[in-house]
Amino acid sequence: MTSGAAGGALVLGLAKTGEETAAVLRREGVAVTIVEERPSGSAYEARAAAARAAGAVVIEGAPADGWDRTVAAFTLVVPSPGVAPDHPALVAASAAGIAIRSEIDLAAERIAAPIVAVTGTNGKTTVTSLIAEMLVASGIRAIAAGNIGTPLIHFAGVDEGVVVAEVSSFQLEFTDRFHPRVAAVLAIADDHLDWHGSFDAYGEAKANVFANQLPADVLVYDGDDPVASRIVERAPSQRIAVSLDPNRRSAARVVDGRLVDHEGAAFADVASLPRALPHDLSNSLIAASAALAAGATRAGIRDALANFRTLPHRVALVGEARGVKYYDDSKATNPHAAAHAIAGFESVVLLAGGRNKDLDLAILATDVTHIRAVVAFGEAAADVERAFAGKRPVVRADSMRAVVRAAAGLASSGDVVLLSPACASWDWYEGGYEARGDDFSAEVARLLAETSEHAATGETH
Repeated sequence: MTSGAAGGALVLGLAKTGEETAAVLRREGVAVTIVEERPSGSAYEARAAAARAAGAVVIEGAPADGWDRTVAAFTLVVPSPGVAPDHPALVAASAAGIAIRSEIDLAAERIAAPIVAVTGTNGKTTVTSLIAEMLVASGIRAIAAGNIGTPLIHFAGVDEGVVVAEVSSFQLEFTDRFHPRVAAVLAIADDHLDWHGSFDAYGEAKANVFANQLPADVLVYDGDDPVASRIVERAPSQRIAVSLDPNRRSAARVVDGRLVDHEGAAFADVASLPRALPHDLSNSLIAASAALAAGATRAGIRDALANFRTLPHRVALVGEARGVKYYDDSKATNPHAAAHAIAGFESVVLLAGGRNKDLDLAILATDVTHIRAVVAFGEAAADVERAFAGKRPVVRADSMRAVVRAAAGLASSGDVVLLSPACASWDWYEGGYEARGDDFSAEVARLLAETSEHAATGETH
């Protein structure tokens, strides 16, 4: 086993990924030390107790001897996702020539089954889920892993079926041997620039998904996205483009209401999909192309597409009243994702804001054709307001209840009220975008219940 950890491994972080990584290395007899700089909560205490029971050393807070001396005792450093490249432990390891490898890099060495890896800025979870469901519907054992839920290294030792992994730029930053048989690169747009330092660095991290592929491997990519199209040019593997341009030959695309593969063979009707917004079509084409490369059948792909349901907080319809539909797209934590969602509707009252991740929110107002009005909220409310100044009406709100009520006042019959914030949620919600979306859905339900009650009593408001 080429773990690179003969002299011991230092694992940074003891959330799920750190816990799973330490457990696998300990089972292999590797001496493991874990550093958790922000230990808190009952879940952490349980993980720390389990790690110690398995023989790992757990250090809470920054090491007393300093990072340079601590790191020098190891031959491998494994950062958990979210540990930035400029962390002093990684700076020290790099200066000392000590290997830095992510959990997915170690996992790939320990999984004999073929790996399908999905990366990009938006849509990764949906595409990962779709590929796994297409394979299962084709009679192939498939496991969905990685950022979708369970760390990839949890499946060390799996030697049959297919492992479909959602992988992030954080994880890909520290890979040098990660080798998926099939890789998928979705559109790449500004995100996590506060972590990577620049858009170019972000794109380079994404490119690591195919860096170690071989000529017999397959890379599927969004051919309509200029960044994805540019970075895949140096891929050593076979490339399959996906496009919404029906005239783009040799790309998987939509032709005359049918989804066709890159060779022009149809595998599903658009009318059979539960939803067919532009990003739904792109996700379906990418997932199908990757699944076909991994062994799925056309019948399995068709069945999976027809039965797939939108994941929570991803342009999910949560209510309708007086001709206005309310959609939760809380997962849209960057402007690129929000812009895609907006483009899928004719007339939108946009709910945007939260904590900006050093991204240019002016992108949201590049094309306001589909936007009727905007409700700005959270720390980035002023940024959102500036983006739409002179282009569309903007009101501010200081709670999710106020956001929903303001949107209802701005919307007319036929409009869509769309929570697509283009920002992170940590300013208001410790539970992340899920908690934000749940709060939105609860406030919509409250509003609709009141609307129904008023209608029943003949009241107006």
